[in-house]
Amino acid sequence: MRAGVNGFQPERLLQARLSRGLTQTALAAMVGRSSGTVSKWENGEQSPEIDALENLAVRLSIPSSWFIKPVPEYGEGVCFFRSNASITKEAQSIALIRLKWLNEISLVLQNWIDWPKVDLPFFENTDHRTISDAEIEEEAISCGNIWGLGLGPISDMLLALENASVICVREELGFIKMDGASKWFNTDGRPYIFLAADKANGARSRFDAAHELGHLVLHRNVSDLEFTKRHPEIERQADLFAGAFLLPAESFAAEIGNTSLDTFLTLKMRWRVSVGAMIMRCKGLGIIDDDYATRLWKNYSARGWRRGEPKDELIRFEEIRLIPRAIKLLLSESSLDRAAL
Repeated sequence: MRAGVNGFQPERLLQARLSRGLTQTALAAMVGRSSGTVSKWENGEQSPEIDALENLAVRLSIPSSWFIKPVPEYGEGVCFFRSNASITKEAQSIALIRLKWLNEISLVLQNWIDWPKVDLPFFENTDHRTISDAEIEEEAISCGNIWGLGLGPISDMLLALENASVICVREELGFIKMDGASKWFNTDGRPYIFLAADKANGARSRFDAAHELGHLVLHRNVSDLEFTKRHPEIERQADLFAGAFLLPAESFAAEIGNTSLDTFLTLKMRWRVSVGAMIMRCKGLGIIDDDYATRLWKNYSARGWRRGEPKDELIRFEEIRLIPRAIKLLLSESSLDRAAL
């Protein structure tokens, strides 16, 4: 029989532990219990006594009341991770938990605030295995047209996302090989994006955001198993969408006088994407062939740009607005004070 605090939610403890990057053994040592006891707490076989729950709350820096808060039905939709192939399961777990918590914050705020209507294009091809590159190009242009962005440089990628009611957050994750994550949630039928700030710069963060948008538009019906099995191709499709969205073929190609690194560097501040992204886009559009792209990449490396490109520091991180403004509005115009919120 379970004993201890009534209403204790085992998944809350699991979320809290994984979000801190702790093993069961490490958490057990922190709270003076055995790893077996922590395991029983997490799988629901046993609930912690009140003093143990208070100890967990202190050690994990989370209010004890949160551990008895019911867990929403987040839905079974896949969480897309934009990351290096060598990223750890730990990084993925932390990113997913951050997204879940962002969703829960959003659900609370929606008790007082009406978010904009979700305005992402509906992509009819539900089988990612049959999506053609031409369809991806068309869908990226269609999305920009729906949002009234035109074919020129996008002035603010995150503002465009938030105007379409994509709930975004950016913060450090603790893993430099993880760039971002995204997921549709059943709780409110909305898409959410987490952008990691550990290694990114402004240009890279814009591309990461466009990449996650590609997943949300193209891959909504992909399962976890399919994403795992076909990760490279699904990531390639999202990269293609991001390139087509940020660098529309017609307008971008018209500005390419010659395909040198110096030309791309000149265009960097106008389009606010990296030189590397422009090389990939030109190759994808057939403006340059594989051999010339290889020569560009060798020159790129010789200049030391893989460690950081010129003008990176001039492209600012775009501002997250929706969640912060909602909180400020509630604090200024409702009966809630900071502690209550």
